[in-house]
Amino acid sequence: MTELLDVLDEVGLLADRQAAYDAVFTREKTRSTGIGSGIAIPHGKCTAVKELVMALGVTKEPIEFQSVDDKPVTIVILLVSPLDQTGPHIQALAQISRLMLDEKFKSALEQAPSAEAAYKLLSEREAE
Repeated sequence: MTELLDVLDEVGLLADRQAAYDAVFTREKTRSTGIGSGIAIPHGKCTAVKELVMALGVTKEPIEFQSVDDKPVTIVILLVSPLDQTGPHIQALAQISRLMLDEKFKSALEQAPSAEAAYKLLSEREAE
């Protein structure tokens, strides 16, 4: 998750990386966001962002994430949203969960050869 926070910070999407880190890891301590089937959706709400931001990571090797199914994850989708925007935060979590139920899409995402290819897959699917 720290790598994904670094990506958001490097492109200027976080006003305060530490606040985002604290929000995500505080949430993770209450209950793992490893939702099963190799997917984790760590998320947090804080003052570090003005709008919902997301970063996607696909690992070459599965990583332990204390998922609900006790299996490691290969897809990590990080969400950070403002404190006062609960609706978009919940909608994004639901949409991502639904999207990841599509095994064909999930497999294509895991096999994407680059970040650009993964982004294109997500963008095309969202446009449908």
